Amino acid sequence: MESVIFLIVVALVWLVFASIQDLKKREVANWVNFSLIIFALGFRFFYSLFNQNFNFLYQGLIGLGVFFILGNLFYYSKLFAGGDAKLMIALGAVLPFSGSISTNLKIFLMFILLFLFAGGFYGFVWSIVLSLENFSSFKKEFTGYFRKNKIKICFAMCVGLMLMILGFLEIALFFFGVLIFFFSYLYVYTKAVDESCMVKRVFSKDLTEGDWLYEDVRVGGRLIKANWAGLSRDEISTIRKYKKKIKIRRGIPFVPVFLISFAILLIFYFFGFNLWNSFW
Repeated sequence: MESVIFLIVVALVWLVFASIQDLKKREVANWVNFSLIIFALGFRFFYSLFNQNFNFLYQGLIGLGVFFILGNLFYYSKLFAGGDAKLMIALGAVLPFSGSISTNLKIFLMFILLFLFAGGFYGFVWSIVLSLENFSSFKKEFTGYFRKNKIKICFAMCVGLMLMILGFLEIALFFFGVLIFFFSYLYVYTKAVDESCMVKRVFSKDLTEGDWLYEDVRVGGRLIKANWAGLSRDEISTIRKYKKKIKIRRGIPFVPVFLISFAILLIFYFFGFNLWNSFW
């Protein structure tokens, strides 16, 4: 148990540092993620070697493999940026708290569920803060997008209302109708936040590797495409030669969600024994 507690403390220190870095710079350095992987697996190896029992190391390798798949799945589904995917992979080497594969798989599943719920709540709160900070531009964007898609939105709302009425016959239809009704507004809201609060015009000298272009840019006879991988050093160098300012799309600092989810998991696993057992 002492070995697991040590890894947990290390992970918490790394997550706090990564969260601060993400909040300040909107990025997490690769060395932070890779060093956590190396440290966690290195500790597991030497601890296993000292105790002549390599199950502690094997569990860490299994966790690393599982979260390597999940991290890449989220990245290529465009739910994660590269730094977020690498941090999730790194946590895979820490999260196996047990010597049992079945128990560790439950821990992995619980972490992902907590992460999704915490991420949704965190993202919604952050979007509210952004919309209030940029209220005039947000209001203009929201109104314009609503008018532009008025027919589609009204149709979705009508479908939602009809399903809510049918909900008197089947309760599941009511909840589905509520979801469709409010999703119409939520879709317009997220688009308005994205266009009014997440798109910024910055000096090209302030660009960093991984920044997302708002749109394709042609500079010096070269077309640099806006893609999920973000700008490379070579592309940034080219842009700086021909452009003084450029539009980029800023993401929200998402690393704190890892810290929040990890902390909740620890409380749930180590202190909520009855709740943990009843869940499974």
